[in-house]
Amino acid sequence: MSVPLSRRVVAEAVGSAALVAVVVGSGIQATELTHDVGVQLLANSLATVFGLGVLIVLLGPVSGAHFNPVVTLAAWATGRRTGDGPAAREVAAYIPAQVAGAVAGAMLADAMFGKPLVQWSTHDRSAGHLWLGELVATAGLILLIFGLARTGQARYAPVAVASYIGAAYWFTSSTSFANPAVTIGRTFTDTFAGIAPASLGPFIAAQLVGAAVGLGLVVAVFGRPAPAPAAPAGLQAEPELAAPTLP
Repeated sequence: MSVPLSRRVVAEAVGSAALVAVVVGSGIQATELTHDVGVQLLANSLATVFGLGVLIVLLGPVSGAHFNPVVTLAAWATGRRTGDGPAAREVAAYIPAQVAGAVAGAMLADAMFGKPLVQWSTHDRSAGHLWLGELVATAGLILLIFGLARTGQARYAPVAVASYIGAAYWFTSSTSFANPAVTIGRTFTDTFAGIAPASLGPFIAAQLVGAAVGLGLVVAVFGRPAPAPAAPAGLQAEPELAAPTLP
């Protein structure tokens, strides 16, 4: 029996909130403990790796642990052919929950460290090379998630996805947001992990393009999935969500 949509939506909101709280909170903690930017980024990335892995293990069986609108949209796009993706109404419920959870997570992190609950970030990230970094980070994430699903290795998603995000912190110029909901949430905090609202639009555009590139790479590497067989007359299969994801 599938998990009711209401519980899946709650899991997506809680997971997104916890993920952003980890990203923002560890960034604040790191800057309070050291002035070395390299050490700050190392602490931030390690906390994100461990936190994300735990969240995928915990909430993956409930909602698929998307925590990311581009993953939800990619699951919907691929599921139209295979018949195992989320329905449009589920996408419409997941994405607002992810965004709301991300905003709440940023506010929670600020509250835990005695910061203003809402303080728009002044960390400008408006540059072409950063947008390219976001495109690469998101494309790689989508290729990884759906490649694991296509090869029957989705059980490795908690370790693989968390490890990829940890690596992408360091090999991409943007430090791998790769998630529109997380990006929106991080505008609400003027701390180490923040992003200025003016930088938001191009970042999200790059993430959406990266998701499309990632899906193209999935097809190029693994081929197109076989279409779902037609259900017998009188039977209506309930759609399930795709395998776990990320940030």
